Amino acid sequence: MKSPVLIAREKECAQLQKCIESNRSEFVTVCGRRRIGKTFLVDQFFNYKYDFSFVGGHNVSTKVQLRNFAKALHRYSGKRHTLTNWYDAFDVLEEYLVTLHSDRKKIIFIDEMPWIDTQRSDFVSALENFWNGWANRRYDIVLIASGSATSWMADKLIENQGGLHNRITTRVYLSPFTLKETEEYLHSIGFANDRLQILQCYMFTGGVPFYLSLIDPQLSIAQNIDLLCFNPNGALRKEYDELYCALFKHVDSYIAVVRLLNGHKDGLTKKEIAQHCSVNGARLNTILKNLEECEFIAQRAIFGKKSATIYRLIDFYTLFYFKFIENDRTLDINWFTHHLDSPSVSAWMGLTFELICMQHHMQIKKALGISGISTSVYTWKCESTDEHKGAQIDMLIERADRMIHLCEMKFSQSTFNISNEYAMALRIRMSVFNEVTKNKKGLLHTFVTTFGLSNGKHNSIVNSEITMNDLFNS
Repeated sequence: MKSPVLIAREKECAQLQKCIESNRSEFVTVCGRRRIGKTFLVDQFFNYKYDFSFVGGHNVSTKVQLRNFAKALHRYSGKRHTLTNWYDAFDVLEEYLVTLHSDRKKIIFIDEMPWIDTQRSDFVSALENFWNGWANRRYDIVLIASGSATSWMADKLIENQGGLHNRITTRVYLSPFTLKETEEYLHSIGFANDRLQILQCYMFTGGVPFYLSLIDPQLSIAQNIDLLCFNPNGALRKEYDELYCALFKHVDSYIAVVRLLNGHKDGLTKKEIAQHCSVNGARLNTILKNLEECEFIAQRAIFGKKSATIYRLIDFYTLFYFKFIENDRTLDINWFTHHLDSPSVSAWMGLTFELICMQHHMQIKKALGISGISTSVYTWKCESTDEHKGAQIDMLIERADRMIHLCEMKFSQSTFNISNEYAMALRIRMSVFNEVTKNKKGLLHTFVTTFGLSNGKHNSIVNSEITMNDLFNS
């Protein structure tokens, strides 16, 4: 079996390296959604060579956490201790660390920190005392705190208004892989299929490293989906049950927002979300902020409406779960393979391809040759009136040189054909856009497809083409 390889993450590794080389003590947070590879990154970068490491236990008492902490201290220091509270724990850690050589940085890694902070625990106050009273006054400590519970990491560490206010020196945030990084990872595990298969893999994994690690390189993507999602014991069949619970407290409110956005694929404004959900005000702001930081949802600016945005659900696994897994009662362990050409699967692929394009808009800019031009990305929609038809454009790229790309994103198993009816619809939509927005800038139709456009007489409406291969160019 091959040893796991750290793919991409060059920027994050550079951040960690800078912490080692600095002339001060560093308090580092490593954040990101569940399954994104936080622990793997730290372990691989430091090659498991820590001066002390500890992993919080899930749903265990303070007494058990302290016992496990004492056990970890014994493993590193060789001394046994009985700890009654977290102040004792950090005092003993300090006593151990001062015995180590002073000519190098001491690496302390505390993983799943949110789990350690149990109810009525003095963990955070003891951590404040350890950092402010001792570690921060030195130059040779690197304290790395990691955890998937984004709301806890933000409230208790990053945005702490108490003793840890502004104490975080480095924030490392891990996002899902891009298409190019996903391709690199899949090739590293022996997956040799073409880019269409990799694109389809991204449609249900979203580039989340743990999900990618479950792919069997000897099977097609459709077979992998069946194995992971439709087999009763599939590794991703029940992933949703833990995904949000592991990240957020009062999870029902988070799930309510996610479900609402799943039912409105075009997105909703904050006001519309508040109208449909039983949360609003500061509570809703917190929920949207945390969901966005974990990249479950994304804000999209609305063209022509200053400061107006909509929120869309963009987590690929969650979208797949709601679409196919949640209400699956077929007991067909090969359901996806059997329905690969069905309208429901085709519609899902079309939606997720649009999301992939939006998330890879920088690659689209590069392919268009406008990387050096300042741009803004928008969405736009108008309802039907007596004066004009309704119209929608999922992605517009507005350029500083007064040009606007109207992006059409179409997933197809082969080259895409523009029919007469479709070309006419595009011309009408362009006219409606100009009329409603009072636009005076130049408009360019940009098509983003998997394999390009078929040769046809209606292609003249297209100003520029982007293909799937362009999305793989980082």
